Amino acid sequence: MTHDVQIIGGGLAGSEAAWQLAQRGFKVRLSEMRGGGEMTAAHQTDGLAELVCSNSFRSDDDERNAVGLLHHEMRRLDSIVMRAGEVARVPAGSAMAVDRDLFSAEVEKALQNHPNVTIVRERVDTLPEAGLTIVATGPLTAANLAESIVSATGQDRLAFFDAIAPIVHRDSIDMDISWIQSRWDKKTEASNEDGDYINCPMTKEQYLAFHQGLLDGEKTEFKDWEKDTPYFDGCMPIEVMASRGIDTLRYGPMKPVGLDNPRDTTPEFPQGRWPYAVVQLRQDNKLGTLWNMVGFQTKMKYGAQTELFKTIPGLENAEFARLGGLHRNTFINSPLVLDRQLRLKEAGHIRFAGQITGCEGYVESSAVGLLTGMMAAAELAGQDWQSPPPTTAMGALLAHITIGAEADTYQPMNVNFGLFPPLHTVKKKERKEAYTSRGKAAFGNWLNAMESVPA
Repeated sequence: MTHDVQIIGGGLAGSEAAWQLAQRGFKVRLSEMRGGGEMTAAHQTDGLAELVCSNSFRSDDDERNAVGLLHHEMRRLDSIVMRAGEVARVPAGSAMAVDRDLFSAEVEKALQNHPNVTIVRERVDTLPEAGLTIVATGPLTAANLAESIVSATGQDRLAFFDAIAPIVHRDSIDMDISWIQSRWDKKTEASNEDGDYINCPMTKEQYLAFHQGLLDGEKTEFKDWEKDTPYFDGCMPIEVMASRGIDTLRYGPMKPVGLDNPRDTTPEFPQGRWPYAVVQLRQDNKLGTLWNMVGFQTKMKYGAQTELFKTIPGLENAEFARLGGLHRNTFINSPLVLDRQLRLKEAGHIRFAGQITGCEGYVESSAVGLLTGMMAAAELAGQDWQSPPPTTAMGALLAHITIGAEADTYQPMNVNFGLFPPLHTVKKKERKEAYTSRGKAAFGNWLNAMESVPA
């Protein structure tokens, strides 16, 4: 055998697992079907760690936000995703967003140049019968391998839809109508002087017409096997949100609070008034030439999208680099079929990582890949593995996937403070800071304990 571990899938989780193993001196065979004549329904390239939906890793606030705390923990563990993310970072307020092409290129370059990693462009159709293996094929696992996984787990796979937001060329946005501002004027050091988001304002009449257009627009038709598939609330198509109530969007991706329209000033509001609703766009690449429509994932047909989105003030002449789309997401019932080290209970040489375990989000997928890499490395080194405490972001996410969720109702989940052991003795307004403070202390203690274990 020319490798210690085979990793199937070169997305975020697979790339992170490969990096963690390689950095610890173990040989990795990284199998990725894209680039070998195969492609998925949502990917655009054959690059490792391609981002197929948003370009955002969400909040980078490690003092008040659960995903920000997860960023902090991953950085302490030399995450390749966090490394590449810093190189490819673009302005996004208090969030972390990246130039998706540069990000993918950075991850691939690091792995290609690592002496312990061999990248093989091949499709794997069945789970290996022997040898340490990490399956990180993500939400778009190829049909043959998916059937092999179903056979091995004894459980039918679950599915929901993941929708993709449109991307607009920056120079086609009318800045005489739109303006640049971060909500409540929160900006990062990388921001321009005004803010990180382009804002397109709507009056009540414009909003009501747009809302009706979402309901009436022609949608992608479902196949028979897709009709009863539930949506994940964190990536809800905008037209589905619209169907839940007239004001749902105004309390979601189109909320106007904290945004002062400088084109609408009065003596009472010299800085500008809040619009009735707002469409926000976030920078999508390092050059600032592409901007994505925040929260505008959709399953509308392309013609309907173009017609309706050009009614948004400021986007009348918009040129779309990519329109919204829809793809199916598959995941296993992890609490039922995996042990505490993410090993298949019926085949202990196989671990699962990333979104196929039922975690949701780029950062969460990467974090679970990172953990599987560490687990496999500990096993190869003959070390005892101790999971991060549930008071840490990684520990809370891992506990949810393996034992914390109800198997009968298991659904994809982002990291959030609801997964952490509660802090009832702390005042509600102080709990976010308390969660992150407790988590950082617990993570530091765990990391010290892990580093003291002899190889």
